[in-house]
Amino acid sequence: MKLLACGALLFLSMATLAQTFSGSEALDGAINQAIKDGKTPGAVVLIGHNGHVVYKKAYGERSVMPTHEPMSLDTIFDAASLTKVVATVPCLMKLYDEGKFRLNDLVTEYIPEFQGGHSQITIRDLLTHFSGLRPDLPLEPHWTGYDTAIKMACEDPPQHPPGRQHVYSDINFELLGELVHRLSGQMENDYARENIFEPLGMKDTMYLPPASLLPRIAPTEVNPDTGIPLRGVVHDPTARNMGGVAGHAGAFTTADDLARYAQCFLNEGTLDRVRMFSPLTVEKFTEPQTPTDQPILRGLGWDIDSPYSSNRGELFPIGSYGHTGFTGTSIWIDPTSKTYVILLCNSVHPHERKVGVIALRSKVATIVAASFGIRNQEVTVNGYNETNLNAGRRRTIERNAKTLTGLDVLEAEKFAPLMGKRIGLITNQTGVDRDGKRNIDLMRAAGVNIAALFSPEHGFLGEVDHPNVEDTIDPETGIKVFSLYGKHVGPTPEMLTGIDELVFDIQDVGVHFYTYESTMGHCLKAAGKAGIPFTVLDRPNPITGVRVEGPILDKANVSFVGFFAGMPVRHGMTMGELAQMENGEMGFGAKLDVIKMEDWERGDWFDATSLLWVNPSPNMRSLTAAMLYPGICLLESQKISVGRGTDAPFEQFGADYINGGQLAEDLNRQNIPGIRFYPTKFKPDSSEFAGQWIEGVRLQIVDREKLDATGLGLKIACTLHKLYPGKTDWAKSRLLIGSDDVVRQIEAGRNAESIERSCEQGIRDFLKMRAKYLIYGLPGKTG
Repeated sequence: MKLLACGALLFLSMATLAQTFSGSEALDGAINQAIKDGKTPGAVVLIGHNGHVVYKKAYGERSVMPTHEPMSLDTIFDAASLTKVVATVPCLMKLYDEGKFRLNDLVTEYIPEFQGGHSQITIRDLLTHFSGLRPDLPLEPHWTGYDTAIKMACEDPPQHPPGRQHVYSDINFELLGELVHRLSGQMENDYARENIFEPLGMKDTMYLPPASLLPRIAPTEVNPDTGIPLRGVVHDPTARNMGGVAGHAGAFTTADDLARYAQCFLNEGTLDRVRMFSPLTVEKFTEPQTPTDQPILRGLGWDIDSPYSSNRGELFPIGSYGHTGFTGTSIWIDPTSKTYVILLCNSVHPHERKVGVIALRSKVATIVAASFGIRNQEVTVNGYNETNLNAGRRRTIERNAKTLTGLDVLEAEKFAPLMGKRIGLITNQTGVDRDGKRNIDLMRAAGVNIAALFSPEHGFLGEVDHPNVEDTIDPETGIKVFSLYGKHVGPTPEMLTGIDELVFDIQDVGVHFYTYESTMGHCLKAAGKAGIPFTVLDRPNPITGVRVEGPILDKANVSFVGFFAGMPVRHGMTMGELAQMENGEMGFGAKLDVIKMEDWERGDWFDATSLLWVNPSPNMRSLTAAMLYPGICLLESQKISVGRGTDAPFEQFGADYINGGQLAEDLNRQNIPGIRFYPTKFKPDSSEFAGQWIEGVRLQIVDREKLDATGLGLKIACTLHKLYPGKTDWAKSRLLIGSDDVVRQIEAGRNAESIERSCEQGIRDFLKMRAKYLIYGLPGKTG
């Protein structure tokens, strides 16, 4: 093995390192082939594992013009976009630890001239590349100066609404570099040197390297003005115009320095007993932070799973993270296996290569992961996994499953687990098997002793539509039915006298304010208190188990239309999963059993199950209504009809102050994904505006996979607040919306996109908690 760096001691050290890394031969082959193919003149690779550097080696040449120079381990590279995560991100992490900003703060709070002071773009949007800003500033006509660039960045109009589309943008980080400047009072190069590079011992990482280091710096592209390669001068033309200091590019670094930085992250913010960042901040910046309905996964600055994450390779799991730089630099960090991979090339020397080292990065990462036995297993990160939670929606349109509910499964077992017990059955008209036969009749025919029945809102037959439902008798069996909607919301000790086990079998619609969920929660709580086993016969979430949307329920707003604090409007769980979460997180201590479904996947809509649709409640008459319900029901408690008392509840809404044509035009202009609107006029025969003709809009779903129903509801609320000032009082909807902060934002005139983004951290927290209780897999991953 020929080393291009000198010294017998170094040779021995390298030999020792190579012995601990089984992939050295494969790495040599991949990198030397790339050099031979002209992808890069040379490279330095460094691999860390379990707290130790296990491999590092220099390959090829550092320079091929004007002179040839061998690559060395201490070569300093133009980091290019690695600057984003090696300089700007850690600076912001320090400032975040100090409480200088919040991720959902508007950029205008710190840079007031940004977009004329009227932008809804947040700091999170910049960090995740969901701001809607263009990829970079124009270079023509020619300009110079840091202040000029920031002025241009502030005035450059967004191409997309924030939160809507992933566009990798240097402008985002040019603004973030200025944020470091304004929050700290120092330019980023000075703040990073004093607070990041020097404390971490990154002695060769800096902006604006001095002339004394030029011999060690890898040159980049030939400057067309001089005919000489750039060396020690940043390659990125925008950063160069800015004077060499920018949030998106400009830093120079070495493999050894990056190894120290990566190890600090693997140590949860500590290196050599020096605490750099809090562990929670490290977790926050490296976990998925992109909108939860997007297939792109990025952390705060860091890449996780996107079109740019080639350096993850094919074996490192979701949950690992990294970044690349245009000049040929890259880093990838995997906290699961305690591994990092650093590959530094100057592939733009002496001329830019169109493809360069993209494929090489992937090969190197895959070789490293394979050498340590790392598999790209399904690793869940805050509810996301390798498929991305919401990307699981594909395939469902073609599914024709024969789903068996928990009732069907128990029926096939002849209800053996219930034999010899006095059963209290909590059910209603939805408790039927695949053939439409009632659970109570099936159980009694099999010999199960049904001692009592309990019914939720709308009663045992699902026909009552008023606030108080009285106890009744099942007309077919004569068994008493205790109402749990009215005087009592859960079984009393007297009701449970003589009951050995409670069984719950009701079809839900997957939204926290649908009261059947609260009924189950109160019954579960009562079962735990009484020491009675509780069994859930699971049924599908009809609007899929992959979409999680909407404001988070505050503790102060817990009520019968919101039982579990911390839950978003649309939770993406089955009743069995929800029961497990309530029992575990709320400490009910019930002896809980869930009879699982068969042949149901998280991405299935109800029409994929081939189960019989039974209206869960009088106004929930179709799957379409259930799809729209998470958003349209947010409007209730206002002086608005949501279609109750018409032939299309939750598929239309209106009021006596609404101009249907005006409202439909405004909503369609917003290009809300998956939905269209048209004006309508209707007369409800009950509920709000009963007997009165009113105008409104009808909703037409054009792509259910793109529809964010709760986001739709927020957009409608914000539009009504704008078009009809003084006609709405959103505080009256606080129990349905769940979040007082969201109510305040609507009333303050914030746009819906920024309100949705303010909910995303709460959704991530919920996803993390929810992951422990999920029973069913993503499409193709049942069980």
